[in-house]
Amino acid sequence: MNNKDLTFALDIGTRSVVGLILKEEDGFYYIVDTVIKEHDKRAMLDGQIHDVLAVANVILSIKNDLEQVHGPLNKVCVAAAGRALKTERAKVNIEIMGKPMIQKEDILHLELMAVQIAQKQLAEKYDSDRAHNYDCVGYSVLHYHLDNEEIGSLIDQQGEKASVEIIATFLPKVVVESLLAALNRAGLEMEALTLEPIAAINVLIPASMRRLNVALVDIGAGTSDIAITDLGTIISYGMVPIAGDEITEAVSDEFLLDFPKAEDAKRQLTSQETITITDILGFETEIPSEEAIDKISPAIDKLANAIKDELLLLNNGTAPKAVMLVGGGSLTPMLPQKLASLLHLPENRVAIRGIDAINQLKLADHVHKGPELVTPIGIAVSSKQNPIQYISVKVNDRAVRLFHMKTLTIADSLLASGIQLSKLYGKPGMAIMVEVNGQSITIPGNHGTSPIIMHNNSICSLDDEIKHGDSIIVKNGQNGTDPVVPISQILDEIPTKSISVNGEIYTIHAKILLNNQESHAEKILADRDRVTCWIPKTIEEFLEQVKLQKKLTEIQSFSIRIDEAIVPLDTFSGKIYKNGLQTTKKANLENGDILDIKPTKSPTLEEFVKETNMTLSQSLPITFNEKSITLEKSITNFYRNDTLLSYKDVLQNGDRLTTKKKAIEPFIFQDIFTAIDIDIPTSGNSKFILLKNDQEVSFHEPLSPGDNLSIKWL
Repeated sequence: MNNKDLTFALDIGTRSVVGLILKEEDGFYYIVDTVIKEHDKRAMLDGQIHDVLAVANVILSIKNDLEQVHGPLNKVCVAAAGRALKTERAKVNIEIMGKPMIQKEDILHLELMAVQIAQKQLAEKYDSDRAHNYDCVGYSVLHYHLDNEEIGSLIDQQGEKASVEIIATFLPKVVVESLLAALNRAGLEMEALTLEPIAAINVLIPASMRRLNVALVDIGAGTSDIAITDLGTIISYGMVPIAGDEITEAVSDEFLLDFPKAEDAKRQLTSQETITITDILGFETEIPSEEAIDKISPAIDKLANAIKDELLLLNNGTAPKAVMLVGGGSLTPMLPQKLASLLHLPENRVAIRGIDAINQLKLADHVHKGPELVTPIGIAVSSKQNPIQYISVKVNDRAVRLFHMKTLTIADSLLASGIQLSKLYGKPGMAIMVEVNGQSITIPGNHGTSPIIMHNNSICSLDDEIKHGDSIIVKNGQNGTDPVVPISQILDEIPTKSISVNGEIYTIHAKILLNNQESHAEKILADRDRVTCWIPKTIEEFLEQVKLQKKLTEIQSFSIRIDEAIVPLDTFSGKIYKNGLQTTKKANLENGDILDIKPTKSPTLEEFVKETNMTLSQSLPITFNEKSITLEKSITNFYRNDTLLSYKDVLQNGDRLTTKKKAIEPFIFQDIFTAIDIDIPTSGNSKFILLKNDQEVSFHEPLSPGDNLSIKWL
């Protein structure tokens, strides 16, 4: 057999290294040979090579064994251990108030910013100040939020704040570098590189099945590596630092066995009904497998719970549709059943998958079948189907090398270059503060623009694919401008008031004062400006604005001073009525109010006397010539400036009057001549007689109320 047709693959694990020879023949993958050797000391830790020389010696030993049968081997396919992957969650918020509606490119920018935050968190966690020392090998969006409320999609949304929370997986670049160093020490050239979870997925979950939400868990000795597919791609990776060794240690502790004997006993539990063990004291015991499994059940529960928690974390809080278990640790008794129960899945949805599940695969007769071979076979097959290489691109004229294990995008190149996208956004313009009617308002500056990304001299998107040799230029976005805001923009409205005054409508508009100076609505504001929007509030202020303040001077309280005593009279005082109710000039006035302003009245003396109910005269009702009349006789005379006033004289507000009282005397017959006119006959005798109640009387006859008087001509 020509060894040029052979593919040499290595699965470098925490405890052992698996070497495998594969040959592609007639559409089948033929496993020609395998060699498994354990590390003789702790040379690997969490998937990273800590002792390059020790690991190189194990690799060289496997290489020599295989070369004795198959000839010289110069190239090898390897995988970066899934347990070396680092998973980090991050969340980023951006202010979107005043921005256009969010589009797909904006969301990609937001997601990339979150990935970069996760990258930075990871670097800080492992005492590194260089975040780009980690390659992002995938991320998934956990949640979008708009104004602190979870939302399904941010596209075409508007609000005040948008945020995205992601979970991202990273591979330390030092892992690959140390792997290359160990291979070089063993005289091998790296032919292809992949990730262990991807290798297993490539042979167990073909691309046609990746539209399903399926998890693959590779349970090794030290860690359990996880990969999840959905929507046609691998969406996330993870690692649990618990695996087969945890179960071995439980067997060791429970039955007092050293580690190698505990490992042998653990392997027998799944294949024998009873196991025979010899503890460290030399006592040999035969134990039913079921009893032994029951005793180590807490350790199995711990492993199952750890895998369950990581699966839910990586799969956005929900269980995948199915779980495939591979690797030697997958043979842990009762693990599939316990994991199915924890994930609330049917037992047949969690299953151990060995190499018999790999299509178009043949094995040499001496090759032992088992789930521990899935990953090395996947590594070899991936090198044929999906070889992974490093590519080099230029980002802002600086060479950047990328781990090409998936379709690489502009976003990947920015992550690898260490360019912080958030720092490339244009800064917002300087905000200004103004005071509006006594209240402080902050007016933000205009938002800066997004960075401009050029891919081979063409404007591109973050999800555009890149290839070896591409050139990416990232230019800063433009800074935002300071706000240019007219006064009208910060006022809800400029109020007006229309008021009816004595039946006539008067309309006024609010005055705009800028820094105590009258201004206009389109005046542009500057920092620390003070704006006052003033409109009359009271009746007095309104009348002054409409030039009717004279009406207020006509509204006075009416009073007369009589013999040094002031006599007020509200009837003749000026009054203001608002919407039919009496009020004062200090009352507030609202739009649409109706004012009726009645000025102070100047009454006659007669009106004044009647209103005050003063007794200024005496009267007597009588009948004269069958007509009822009332005789009146003044008992008080009013003088103004020594001038006698009649009842018809008009009084002025504030007049000073004096009075003179007369003695009260009885009415006599001749008093009727003050109330009536006597018609003297033009012919006949001019003699007459005076009659009171049909009795002849004289002019001086006293009268009583109701007397019937007449004059009879003879």
